[in-house]
Amino acid sequence: MKSLVGSVAALVTPFNDDAEQSVNYDKLAELVALHANSHTAAIVPCGTTGESPTLLDEEWEAVVSVAIAVAKPTHLKVIPGTGSNSTREAVRLTERAAVLGADACLVVTPYYNRPSPEGVLAHFLELDKVGIPLILYNIPSRTGLDLSADLIIELCEQCPSIIGLKASNGDLDQITEVIYRAAQLDRPFSVFSGDDSLTLPILAVGGVGVISVAANIMPCVMDELVASFRRGDLKKSMAIMHAIHGFCRALLKLGPNPAPIKAIMNHAGLKVGSCRKPLLPLSAYKEAMLLHELQLLKTQFAQHGLAYDNLLKLSEH
Repeated sequence: MKSLVGSVAALVTPFNDDAEQSVNYDKLAELVALHANSHTAAIVPCGTTGESPTLLDEEWEAVVSVAIAVAKPTHLKVIPGTGSNSTREAVRLTERAAVLGADACLVVTPYYNRPSPEGVLAHFLELDKVGIPLILYNIPSRTGLDLSADLIIELCEQCPSIIGLKASNGDLDQITEVIYRAAQLDRPFSVFSGDDSLTLPILAVGGVGVISVAANIMPCVMDELVASFRRGDLKKSMAIMHAIHGFCRALLKLGPNPAPIKAIMNHAGLKVGSCRKPLLPLSAYKEAMLLHELQLLKTQFAQHGLAYDNLLKLSEH
């Protein structure tokens, strides 16, 4: 896990179209296999994109179990979301993920109750006792709490299990500072972009990859964005980033995540179902706007000499 780099898919949870919107485990297995065959480095089931707040305990466990079972024979790592605003619940989920065979856990900072920095540290000290690698998830737009660079470094120093950060606060100055200061630690610490549209800037200051919503529909594209940068092909990574930027922004602007990504996946024939309430499907107008952004993306790729194969693969002309 210390060498994890590349594109990590923030996996959607597919639902059936029955009255309960039951989890479609066959489709889930299909999606995991798709990522295993598309060079995705890891998947995050039961995160925000996976609609974890709407999953029952038994559904959470079943989703994680299926993801691990399908990924196990492959290179694909599985990093379930195990965060909670209750320390006891976060510890319980993290312990269960470890028992099920997860490679690491993505842990969002406690939300709504907005603990003090001392409270955040106490929270992660308890999680550190579980022993499984942890990736911090800093997303103040959802939690109401933005981890400072000082606190992130202190968490790393006090909690050896913390191996990385999903940076979703959009603050490139702070992210740069964290990467610089983390390099002074006596152990590896990796920073992943938590915003698809900021992937290239974060790679440029020392990030190692992205935990991506867009990877649900274009896993090979997101893999190549990171891979081309890491092998020194800045021209190609810039071309990809410029082409996908508007579409990635639209995925988060046109409706609450994951409603837009599910809409585009359904449009592409992946049949992942709609979101569970209180999230609603996109309106016809917003879905049309999203499809327009997708068409612009295709045009941008053509202009740069790149092409899609059903949105899922990227190839050169």
